[in-house]
Amino acid sequence: MIHYIIDGNNLIGKIKSLFVLQNKEKQGSREGLVNILNRYFAGKKIKLTLHLDGHPNTALHLSKGKIIYSEKQSADSKIREEIDRSKNPKLIMLVTSDNSLINYARVNSASVIKSEQFYKEIENSQKGNEESEKVKQLENEKNIFLEMFGKK
Repeated sequence: MIHYIIDGNNLIGKIKSLFVLQNKEKQGSREGLVNILNRYFAGKKIKLTLHLDGHPNTALHLSKGKIIYSEKQSADSKIREEIDRSKNPKLIMLVTSDNSLINYARVNSASVIKSEQFYKEIENSQKGNEESEKVKQLENEKNIFLEMFGKK
């Protein structure tokens, strides 16, 4: 099972709406990121760890994994520790655009996807879901129309 390790603050920085929100309301940007991740990973068989800088505020629920706050350390050092503890780093997919973390992950045989690319994948999956919903809606409307005019 793939284990996604996400550098949360780095990813927030690549999502314009969350980046703007973070400057006003840090907790709100964290909640927004957790909501995005919960929707994206719904129904997928993965393990997930979201690393955030600082201390916890209001409790957040990540449906596919856990949230680790760096507290007095940096999130980067916590991510490195998690990679070090992994029994099989080849199953890790690190989401970050931090070059030192990218290099560390690769040296340890983990895969990496840059935060901006990962967010593009999330956006593309949402567009695909929206299109399939529209197709279903059109099919339903067509069936209603056919029933109304006795063509079925």
